Amino acid sequence: MSLAHLPRQSILNDRHLANGADLNSVSWNNMPLPQTYKTDPNDEVAAVRNTAGLFDVSSLQMINVSGPEATKLLNHLLTSDVSKAKPGDSHISNIVDENGGLIDDVLIYVDSPTEYRLSHGAGTLEAAIFALAPKYDVKVEKDDDTHILAFQGPLSLEILAPHTPMDLAKLGYFKHGATTLFGTPVRLARGGYSAERGYEVFCTAKDAHKMWDSILEAGKDKGVIPVSWACLDIVRVEGGLLFFPYEMPHGDTTPWEVKADWTVDMSKPDFIGKAALAEKKGKERSFVTGLEVDTDRAIEPGAKITADGKDVGVVTSTTYSKYLMKSLAMAQIDPAYTKLGTPLVIHDKGDFAATVVKMPFYDPLRLRTHPRDGS
Repeated sequence: MSLAHLPRQSILNDRHLANGADLNSVSWNNMPLPQTYKTDPNDEVAAVRNTAGLFDVSSLQMINVSGPEATKLLNHLLTSDVSKAKPGDSHISNIVDENGGLIDDVLIYVDSPTEYRLSHGAGTLEAAIFALAPKYDVKVEKDDDTHILAFQGPLSLEILAPHTPMDLAKLGYFKHGATTLFGTPVRLARGGYSAERGYEVFCTAKDAHKMWDSILEAGKDKGVIPVSWACLDIVRVEGGLLFFPYEMPHGDTTPWEVKADWTVDMSKPDFIGKAALAEKKGKERSFVTGLEVDTDRAIEPGAKITADGKDVGVVTSTTYSKYLMKSLAMAQIDPAYTKLGTPLVIHDKGDFAATVVKMPFYDPLRLRTHPRDGS
């Protein structure tokens, strides 16, 4: 079945096809994805971990919010306190419903006290914000023109820095700004979804080919390659990075249950779901938990987890990491069984021993993204 009918298409589809992608097999947010290339996803992981890889993540959805009451709207909608962020900051927040259940996660880019860009995945931010917007003095607009290229890996700074006037070495984690790259206007943000140092390039559709080709050319001699979404899923599981709604199997999973307390500012006067979150704090049914599994393959998400014959949880996201030589799983597990070293059993076309381990699995101290020298 062709996915050419979908309303959102990356301008870089021709580059993905040239790299061997099948754009008729997988879509997300109404956009075909380059799920795999002709290269082995595990070789792509090695590139991201040792040099750098270039992802097209334009299927993320962007919403621009501006106006005198933009901050007021966002503070009513989101769990974080947007007013505490300064221009050039970005941070992860969440949206919960009146019952405190997660309905989306959001990355907020603060451009000015009255201008914000919101990046989100497959949740219901769009419906929620457009429903609220008429009550505020704001403008809320979808942005399907912006393309987002995520350049991830330890050499990303070295490769990009000579081609922008921005002092990338001084751009802190989760900071961003307007600049030029290869002589073209862009916004650069430090961050990503790989558990490596990396940068996100926000450009217009008309400039996306130039950005894609120029980054790959600049890194060609250092082993930089385009990398697929199959690679992205491996590195994000290795890095213990959550993906809405996969890590939220209850349907009304709270931020407390995914250990996202840091995204919730209970000191705000009010926001949607605040009262429910206060009531549910300390009553968690399960916690997101890391597991190493005694097998040489990836366990199927949704597999049941037991301890001494008792159902204690469910597998959410998995991978077999050839880079770490381990079968890894994230799971939602009864709090009584989340202590490090706890033995469990996963049932997936057989029974497999599993052990509770520290997350993230890769770089558990997050020194790759948060160097101790502050660089």
